[in-house]
Amino acid sequence: CTRKRAAQQNGMKRFLEKAVKWLLTASGFVTSLVILLIIGFLFTEGAGLFREHVIEDGYVLALNSENPVRELSAADIKAVFDEDVTNWKEFGGPDLAIETFRLEDADDYFTEEQLGPQYENAGTLIASLVVSRPGMVAFVPESMIPDGARLNFIEDNTISPGEVFAGAEWFPTATPAPLFGMWPLLAGTLWVSLFAILFALPFGISIAVYMAEVASEKVRNILKPIIELLNGIPSVVYGFFGLIVIVPLLQQVFGLPVGESGLAGSIVLAIMALPTIVTVAEDAMRNCPRSLREASLALGATKWQTISRVVIPSSMSGIASGVVLGIGRAVGETMAVLMVTGNAAVVPTSILEPLRTIPATIAAELGEAPAGGAHYQSLFLLGVILFFITFIINLSVEYISSRSKAKNN
Repeated sequence: CTRKRAAQQNGMKRFLEKAVKWLLTASGFVTSLVILLIIGFLFTEGAGLFREHVIEDGYVLALNSENPVRELSAADIKAVFDEDVTNWKEFGGPDLAIETFRLEDADDYFTEEQLGPQYENAGTLIASLVVSRPGMVAFVPESMIPDGARLNFIEDNTISPGEVFAGAEWFPTATPAPLFGMWPLLAGTLWVSLFAILFALPFGISIAVYMAEVASEKVRNILKPIIELLNGIPSVVYGFFGLIVIVPLLQQVFGLPVGESGLAGSIVLAIMALPTIVTVAEDAMRNCPRSLREASLALGATKWQTISRVVIPSSMSGIASGVVLGIGRAVGETMAVLMVTGNAAVVPTSILEPLRTIPATIAAELGEAPAGGAHYQSLFLLGVILFFITFIINLSVEYISSRSKAKNN
């Protein structure tokens, strides 16, 4: 009876072990599958931007039949309708002044009686107007153009990767042709993150050295929880601090018209990255072998010489990992940056200028973008770019950690 009970218990233990094993395997599989589906969805939506057309859906740009211009980029179209370019010869056409026409301009050319109660005559009238004016370009619904109209049309090509990744203008709501140049957003993200790390690195390393090598055990036990607690503060709180304290201070010190700038964002991000850098760097220094310290001191080195020439070099991999993790925190931050950088989608030439980052753009515009449209897809493409940036950062951490392990072994 005892043997039978023991056999039953062993059988139950094996069953439970297998059940737990399969449960963990299933959890890992489901988690991995969900992550892959999220990444796949992100890439699919983002790639859809390159299937969209330059000119707004359902509209055409109609020209006089004698005008030989057939291709215009989105930036060219914006320049034409903003009247930054006023002659067709700038695009290889005739020496004619450019006249622009939008549907809302119809009342300036025709009476209500001519247009009709439901604008039923508008298409024919607009076509005849373009025919009579050699330099005119009309932005009108395609459905309004009558069959057989003697007009030429600007070719509506799909949005090219060059216009997106190298474009210098981000204006996704522009008409007739939205602009999705992502270079200002990428430059703003990298600009703010770079200066944030330049500010955070010396302070973070200094605090880590103090806590690991100088501070007493009592002081360390007080400071360490406080620094780690800073990681738990919501980013919007840092944003309020930056908006109320840092922004007015920078405006007064540098005489800026507005204090919201890349410098304000960099300082806020540096404060947010400090706890990560301090915690990881301090742990790396405390893990430095005691034998190295004792050997250095035995050879006559002072305490500061030991710290600078033994402890820090031997902990460099851990310190670098903390710095890279701090960069990752800075690159992916949204709310704090959104509140203090000014949100100007322009290529920054100075850290004192307003700028906009990729996460801030996604947070600010996703709620306003029509689902499935080009603007919506462009924000997903920004998410893809941010994914690659963080992916490269994570690979850097893994590489640095593997080097550290190889060196220690």
